[in-house]
Amino acid sequence: MNQTISSLISDKISSINFNAIPEQVRERAKYLIMDALGIAYASTQYDFAEKTLAGILAISEPTPNGVPVIGMNVSLPARDAAIVNGLLIHGLDYDDTHPKGVIHATAPVLAAVLSQSHRLQKSGEDLLTAYIVGIEVATRLGAAAKGGFHQVGFHPTGLIGAFGATLAAAWLDKLDAGQMTHAQGITLSLASGSLEFLQDGAWTKRVHPGWAANAAITSASLAKHGFLGPKETYEGRFGLYASHLGADFKLEGLEESISTIGQEWELMNIAVKPIPACHFTHACTDAAAIIAKQFNLEDILKIEAKVPAGVMKTVCEPAENKQKPANSYEAQFSIPYSVATGLRFGRFSLDALDEKAYTDPETLALAAKVISVPDPDADFPRYYSGEVVVTLNDGKVISHREAINRGADVRPITNGEVEAKYVENTGNLLDAGKIAQISSALKGLENQSASQLMNLLSTQ
Repeated sequence: MNQTISSLISDKISSINFNAIPEQVRERAKYLIMDALGIAYASTQYDFAEKTLAGILAISEPTPNGVPVIGMNVSLPARDAAIVNGLLIHGLDYDDTHPKGVIHATAPVLAAVLSQSHRLQKSGEDLLTAYIVGIEVATRLGAAAKGGFHQVGFHPTGLIGAFGATLAAAWLDKLDAGQMTHAQGITLSLASGSLEFLQDGAWTKRVHPGWAANAAITSASLAKHGFLGPKETYEGRFGLYASHLGADFKLEGLEESISTIGQEWELMNIAVKPIPACHFTHACTDAAAIIAKQFNLEDILKIEAKVPAGVMKTVCEPAENKQKPANSYEAQFSIPYSVATGLRFGRFSLDALDEKAYTDPETLALAAKVISVPDPDADFPRYYSGEVVVTLNDGKVISHREAINRGADVRPITNGEVEAKYVENTGNLLDAGKIAQISSALKGLENQSASQLMNLLSTQ
């Protein structure tokens, strides 16, 4: 029998160590973690963070020896802390994305790694290595679906992120290759993530990464203690891809992609978000902002937004909901609102998530003029392109196309820009000394323990 994909992954992951990872990759990983932590701090100011913590505390016990929750001055058992930390990282939809995998890989992987490395008293070097391990797995598994999960209603960040997080958690707990294979099989029954939240702006998407991290820590521990999981986790008759994408889905190229782990680094292809909204909206938002000063808004007759066909269900449908978002989450997943915001204000910032912003009559009047159409020239999912075409009352047409979204591999957000984003996200919560202290700790992560970092992050 040929080697299964899960065992191939296990063999590749088992051989990775800190010194085998290029310095450039390690450095970028630190800045991706910095980005995630800045977003987590910003999330603590929103209702969803407080209510999630309250719900977890009702069924869990704070423990002095537990894992700190970022910025919330409480420590919880490892899996419960992972749920909350994952939610904080992903809660504002401002976290990074791997375009080909259409997955926010950092949120589930980092949530698991923070808990597992603190619980096991690991070094910062181990924390960083495990994070990279998880990213390399999750991105490849996501890319193999070719954007298909979104089309059938599954959220890859929760579903696929659980597998990357599982390998990261298993690596930290020193599972052997056989145990890692069982852990992946166990996760097959624990991984989840429905896109039904898109219908009404429900909060469930926010908890997907934390739940994935919870599943990962559970699977790794069960496998370490002899629990048996299926072996054909990915390619089996009822494996990941057949069960979620249908028996007719052709799983192609995954083994070849897995074989490059340790030689090619998908982490370097991760796109950092410059806008706190679904990545599918960014190009149109930027295009709108670029042309906004070329005309008066009251002179607009109609607006056409061209987006990849593969994102229409997520950010364009149903049109009536997208043109008039009922809450901040619907606003983040709305092409009409994003375009209208770009036209009015020249950017889409965290302020756009305030109720007064997404209920503003002038913005909604612009959004009502936006018609979304599929772009036949889109290179999706490699890039999340967008074009805005504005027709004025006098017949004049003004347009701009962003063929490649900011943050993509050929338009990367620099490490300096990541740090500026981190400072902006934490600026209203932390004093300048604490902001600099966390930044310094991350840049020298390999020179301290994971617990030192987690204790630093526990308070505001």
